Amino acid sequence: MSFLEALFLGIVQGLTEFLPISSTGHLTIAGKLMGLISAENPERWTSFIAVIQLGTLLAIVVYFWKDLWSIFITFIKDNIIERKKYSQQDINSKMGWLIILGSIPVAIIGLGFKDVIEGAFTKNLYVIATSLIVLGIILALAEKVGKFKREMKDITWKDTLIIGFAQSLALIPGSSRSGTTITAGIFVGLKRETAARFSFLLSVPAILGSGLLEFYSSLEYIQVDGLITLAIATIASAISGYLTIAFLLSFLKKHSTMVFVYYRIVIGVVIFILVGFNIIIP
Repeated sequence: MSFLEALFLGIVQGLTEFLPISSTGHLTIAGKLMGLISAENPERWTSFIAVIQLGTLLAIVVYFWKDLWSIFITFIKDNIIERKKYSQQDINSKMGWLIILGSIPVAIIGLGFKDVIEGAFTKNLYVIATSLIVLGIILALAEKVGKFKREMKDITWKDTLIIGFAQSLALIPGSSRSGTTITAGIFVGLKRETAARFSFLLSVPAILGSGLLEFYSSLEYIQVDGLITLAIATIASAISGYLTIAFLLSFLKKHSTMVFVYYRIVIGVVIFILVGFNIIIP
C-alpha cells in the first residue's frame, strides 16, 4: 500500500464513519478496486480497517472532550466517591451507565462472531450492497414514524438497549455503525441531532475495543513500512472524521437523513451492477 493510497483510505474512513453510509462498505469497495484485499488473508484488511478507526476515535474524543470528561468525572464521583443511587445521580453519571449498557451487545456479539466478522463472507460485495439498501429503507421508515421530540436527558435504559443492539448490526458490512444507531434513536423518538450525538458517544468503547484488539492481532505481520501507512491513514481519518462530526450535527439540526437514504440505495444498486458486469469481484 502506497502513502497516497493510505491517505485516500484514511480520508474515506473519516468521512464515512460518522455519516450513516457505512465506512466498512466504502473501504471494502475502495480496497477491492485498488487490489488491496487478499482473498487468502481477508482478516488483514479487517485489521487495517479496525486500526484506522482509532483515528476516528480520536476525532470523537477531541470533539466531545468536555462531554466525555464530565461524564467520566461525574460517574466516578456519583458511583465511587459518594455512591449515590442511580435515580439520584447527575445526568452525566447516568450517561456513563447508558454508554456501558449500550456497549454490551456489540461486545458480546463481536467477540462471539470474531472469526466470521474477519472472514471472507463479510468482504463480499453482495452482502455490502444488500446491507446498504436494506438499512437505507429502514432509515427511511424511521424518518416516517419518528417523533423527533426527545433530548439526551430523555434517553432511558430501554432506549439504550435498543440502540445498543442496533449498533451490533453494524458488524455486518454495509450497515454502518452510525447508520444503525441513528436509525434506532430516531425510532425511539429522539431528535435527529440527539440520535447522532448519542451514537457518537456510544461508539467510543466499541471503536476503542475493536481497534486495540485488531492492532494487537495484526502486530505479527505489520512491518515498519506498514506502520507508516497505518499512521498516515489513521491521522487522515482523525482529521476528516472531526470535520464530518461537526458537519453532520449541524446538518441534522435543519435537515432529515433522507439524502443518506437515497445515497445508500444508489450505491447499493451501483455495486450490484458493477459485480454483475464483473467489473468488481464480489
